[in-house]
Amino acid sequence: MPRKWVCSFLTSAATIIVAVLGLADTGMAQQMAPMGPQETSQVTLALLQPGETQPIPVEPVPMVKFAPAPLPDAPQEHRFWDRENTFLFTANAALAATDFAVTRDNLRNGGRELDPVTRLFSGSTAGLSVNFAGEAIGVVGLSYFFHKTGHHKLERTVSMLNLGSSAAAVSFGLAHR
Repeated sequence: MPRKWVCSFLTSAATIIVAVLGLADTGMAQQMAPMGPQETSQVTLALLQPGETQPIPVEPVPMVKFAPAPLPDAPQEHRFWDRENTFLFTANAALAATDFAVTRDNLRNGGRELDPVTRLFSGSTAGLSVNFAGEAIGVVGLSYFFHKTGHHKLERTVSMLNLGSSAAAVSFGLAHR
């Protein structure tokens, strides 16, 4: 089976290469022949008629100075631990704790972990708690990185995305008890 796939791939690749080379050769055939310096001057002179070479009047252009305008949508600097971030991080920590409790309860009752990363830590309660604590700390760390690099929308988006995924995980865990 793998041999058929490789042969099919090589045949397709060879067909594409031949087609590209064939089109490239056709495209090269439609270029103009190179002209020497003598032929270039003859073409230029043939385009000009006697008496048409008149100087074009040039008027001076007045100097215009532009003052830099402030950017209306420039992001305003804010503290990292402002009211919105504090709320988002608290909500993330609460949902991570809820997800931990629901996941641990489901695993104790014979359920299985569907998240492949969390599955690595699901062997013990301590490992599971380290996973969810690391998730909450990672959200704060990534948000801080985006804050320091000036990406303030991404700073808040990280928390919001994690809130959504944690809420979905808690809902799924509660629905499949």
